[in-house]
Amino acid sequence: MSTDHTPAPETGTPRGRSIEIDAPPARVWELVSEVRNAPRWSTQARKVLATSGPTALGTRSFNINRQGPVFWPTTSRVVDFQPERRFANRTGGHGTQWIFELEPTPSGGTRLTERSESPAALVAAVRKLTSALPGGRGRTRGSSSSSSSTPSSPSSSTGSLRRIKALAEQS
Repeated sequence: MSTDHTPAPETGTPRGRSIEIDAPPARVWELVSEVRNAPRWSTQARKVLATSGPTALGTRSFNINRQGPVFWPTTSRVVDFQPERRFANRTGGHGTQWIFELEPTPSGGTRLTERSESPAALVAAVRKLTSALPGGRGRTRGSSSSSSSTPSSPSSSTGSLRRIKALAEQS
């Protein structure tokens, strides 16, 4: 089950997806809250080098990411760490936050929501750039203007959630 959330434009454009996982929040938490685990489930992270021991509030990391043939480095810092409830990482450079929220379900499982929140200036710059490109939103007749143009992709979020679900539900 997936859901999208769209906030007021002045805060940027968060996008979110949720999934029901047949595993307790403690199991899901151990997967999503340790930054070194990201390459196990992320559709883009290939290597994560953290600056300290187990992940905690303030942990910084250097990350190597890949999408198709393109590789790029990023840095990030853990900005929210509420055990078994909420975890957030802020990416250096552009400032996008990646947020995981966990809710226990009546069946003993977990509802996991993954969101990204991009700064309004970044969202505006990406929209301006994509609308200026041939075939970009706002330039071609019949193009969709209802979807946001953020650096994150809803399909990559869905892929990450499915991978987390599969890992958490393994015996």
